[in-house]
Formats: sequence, structure tokens, C-alpha cells
Amino acid sequence: MSEQTLPDEENDEIAVKVREVLARRRMTRQHLADQAKISLSTLEKALSGQRPFTLASVVRLEAALGLTLRRPTPAKAVAAARLAGIAPEELGSYARPAVSWIEGGYLTIRPSFSNPESIYAYRTEISWSDDKGHLVFKEADRIDAAYTQDGSVSIPHQSGYIYLVTNKSGQYRFIVISRPTIAGEMFGILTTLQSGRGTHLMPVSTPIVLVPLRTLASEAKFGRVEKDDAMFPRYRALVSRAVEEPFALLISK
Repeated sequence: MSEQTLPDEENDEIAVKVREVLARRRMTRQHLADQAKISLSTLEKALSGQRPFTLASVVRLEAALGLTLRRPTPAKAVAAARLAGIAPEELGSYARPAVSWIEGGYLTIRPSFSNPESIYAYRTEISWSDDKGHLVFKEADRIDAAYTQDGSVSIPHQSGYIYLVTNKSGQYRFIVISRPTIAGEMFGILTTLQSGRGTHLMPVSTPIVLVPLRTLASEAKFGRVEKDDAMFPRYRALVSRAVEEPFALLISK
């Protein structure tokens, strides 16, 4: 370990940092060498680029100066980003304050798989996970509770759409929805697997809408909503709007 050296580029960066700290603190090189328990000659040659820093000498300099000189490893960088409230790059690198508007509970409606003339309604909660360092979602109030989904929320800047992604051992289910309308509604499409007879599964896509529960007061109804239900016309209008405006295109030919 004592003979392990750092890449030239990182050596140069560390040398610059050390010289800046010495100037800012008005500290002599001799004093730093004494505190770090390395020879003055070793320090001066490393700062001048005549020889590379060894890992051992950098560790001692960090301890003497009370700061980090080395580049963060990928794991440390991810941890630092999580603590800073920045989502991973693969989810859009969004900052928590920039996406706080999406946090909350949503009425989620789509056509029923078993009867497309009916509307299937349940709850989706979107919140920030401090442990994971990004937005997550979790469904609730589903009549088929065994198929309740949860996962990650991706908000890339480029596409302008929002993705709710479930990955269970490599099996994906995802929702692509628009940014909110002025009323806070988000329209899009769900792609998943439909349960059939026995173990048979079939890929299926359907329009889907997320409506902020705060805009519905106590009017939201969950479960299978049939034509004779008072909420059916409102729910059907929202689902139809997803493809009629259109927020999503369903191409069959």
C-alpha cells in the first residue's frame, strides 16, 4: 500500500489543492510535513511534480489537513449525491427541490383489463426516499392487492415525460406520463403484463391518468367503477382525453 501511487492527473490536482491550503492557512511546507509525518523532501518533490504522491502519503496529508484530497470513488460520489438530494443519472439527475411538486397522492385510473368498458381506479403515492436518494412510487387501494406495484420515478430533462418504473428481478412494468396540466393531471400510457388463465401472461398497454387527490376532496372512488356509478362519466372522460388530445398514441396498424 505504501508504494501505491496515484494517476498523474490526480497527482496534479492534489498538488494544487495542497498548495492552495498552505497559502490560505499560511502554513509552511515544513510544518505540514511534520504534521503528516513525511519528509520535507518527499513533500516538495510531490508538489513540484518530480515524483508522484503515494497513497500512504496522501492519506497522511488528508489527516494532517483535515480534508479530502483524493477524487471520490463512484460509490462515494453516489452517496454524496444521495445526501445532497440528487437522483442518480439513470433517473434523470433531478434535485429534490426541483421535483417536490410531484410528491403526494394520486387517483390512478385506466380501463379495466377484464372489462375495458369499466374503469379501474386505485391510489398511487409518490414520495422522496432518503435511503435511495430519489423519488419512488407505491400503489395502494387496489382490489387485486396481490398485483400492487412500487418502484422508481425517472424525470429526465430531455423528453419532458415522467416514468414510473417497476423492476422485479428483471421483469419490467412502466408508466410514461406527461408533465402535469394546469389542473395537476398527468396523462399517459401503462405497459405491463396481463394475467390470463393459469400462468399465462400477455403484454398489454392502456391509457392511464394520475389525478392529484387534493383536487378531488372526498370524491375519489377506488376499485372497479361501472357505467351506472356516479363517478364513471368523469373517469371515462379523463381516460378518453389521454388518447384524444393526444397525450399518448396507440397504434394498431
